[in-house]
Amino acid sequence: MTSEALLALRTHRAAARRPPPVLRVADLVDGPDFVAMEGEWNALVEAGRPEPFYRHEYVRSLLDHFAPTAPLRVVTARDARGRLVAGLPLVAARGSICGIGVRELASPTNVHSLRFDLVAQDPEGAAEAMLDHLAADGSWDVIRIGDVREGGNAWWLYRAARAAGFPVGAWEAQRSPYVALPSSYAELLDGRRTGFKANLRRRRRRLGERGEVRVERFAGEDLTERKLEECLVLERSGWKGEQGSAVSQSEAAHGFHLDLLRSAGFRRHLSLFRLTLDGQPIAFHYGITTDGVYSLVLTSYLERFKELSPGHLLTGEVLEDCIFRQLREFDFLGCDLPWKLEWTRTLRSHHWLYIFRDSLFGRSLRLIKFGWVPAVRRRLVGRRSP
Repeated sequence: MTSEALLALRTHRAAARRPPPVLRVADLVDGPDFVAMEGEWNALVEAGRPEPFYRHEYVRSLLDHFAPTAPLRVVTARDARGRLVAGLPLVAARGSICGIGVRELASPTNVHSLRFDLVAQDPEGAAEAMLDHLAADGSWDVIRIGDVREGGNAWWLYRAARAAGFPVGAWEAQRSPYVALPSSYAELLDGRRTGFKANLRRRRRRLGERGEVRVERFAGEDLTERKLEECLVLERSGWKGEQGSAVSQSEAAHGFHLDLLRSAGFRRHLSLFRLTLDGQPIAFHYGITTDGVYSLVLTSYLERFKELSPGHLLTGEVLEDCIFRQLREFDFLGCDLPWKLEWTRTLRSHHWLYIFRDSLFGRSLRLIKFGWVPAVRRRLVGRRSP
């Protein structure tokens, strides 16, 4: 062994024996204190996995509009020099597990939040320190963290809890399609079904026969509230409006998206694509671009043009634009709906992570939710099978 290799081995062994850094874990329970953390919070996000859903503006807007009165509980960790090295936003609430009332600490997540995670420089070390801090607090029965992607930092908290003997469980909430973008749009289409590609060409031609077809992209100062509102009206005119799930029908969801657009720090990540026919918008994509990834947040189309697949036509245009701008991924987000699977078969799992109190009540809750209930469901499904 060379002297350099021997020195490296000794250094590695010394590092392995060195105790982990001491972290100071604390709770923020005051909204203004969290607001004041924006700069250091976003610096921490940028240094790790810089997804837009973990940024301070995004989390703050979620809290402001979907949990304005819920008791805030932002668990933070700082190193010996006082630098923020981890953060986990939670809210305290009364919830239920299979109809049983519980005290929970929950991530501020819902259908509009899309993705969530522990923000951390060293997620493994932060998770262990945070777990010790949370375990000493007797005010909760279960910690629930929603929509954590595969490989997310919050899994370290889950593993630390499991290793410490806490009852835990993970429930797969959805699988989100995504496309690893190739070097050309033609290469992307090579992997699609022949019939799907033929339909795209035919419907694009038929749409062009009805008038002038254009694709517009708005970003930065060109992306105005008025343009977004026009697209939200389009969304409300279709099936989402009939079901009451359109963004403009929810004061909280509407305010959430307007907040993000009004935020100077977040606005630079947003873009709006419109497919127009003779100047009339008939489909739109509203998305976020960070770290080479375009994430699709909202999309809709005028349903009277349904037979011409304006949604697919615009998706193709946006994919081509992403490739032209040399992005590396197109993330559809949400569930694996059939229309998304026409473009890709690669999926990313998202889970809800549960950590139950290490008590008789906590172990019983875990047994009911992840033992008895799944077993009953499997039996019922088996009875319905031929």
